Amino acid sequence: MPEDYLDGVTRQETAEVERRLRHFRGGRPEADVSGQTAILVDDGLATGVTASAAVEALRLRVPARIVLAAPVCAAQTAGMFRSEVDDLVCLKCPPDLGAIGFWYRDFDQTPDEEVISLLEASRRRREAP
Repeated sequence: MPEDYLDGVTRQETAEVERRLRHFRGGRPEADVSGQTAILVDDGLATGVTASAAVEALRLRVPARIVLAAPVCAAQTAGMFRSEVDDLVCLKCPPDLGAIGFWYRDFDQTPDEEVISLLEASRRRREAP
């Protein structure tokens, strides 16, 4: 692929990630995970590429421990993550995973508004006396 094409796609995707982060955080800063146990949750781990990038980015924020949790994980991928995180929690690790969506009755995307509502409710509970 031409380098200028990759640069353009990278710029577009970076801008979209930044927009979504601002949208979901509502102007609030990132949570400080330094010295804390950070729990990273994924809907399922097939190849683990996305989760691996998330673990790498999280490690830069220096948590005391990283726990990776998913309801389903390919057996080979689970083996890879056991050495990358402090704890891996998977309910099922089948050797023939297939697509993650096969393991759900409903694998529809969660609307942004619902994500924001859940994040806000969680924040209010944490801040309540």
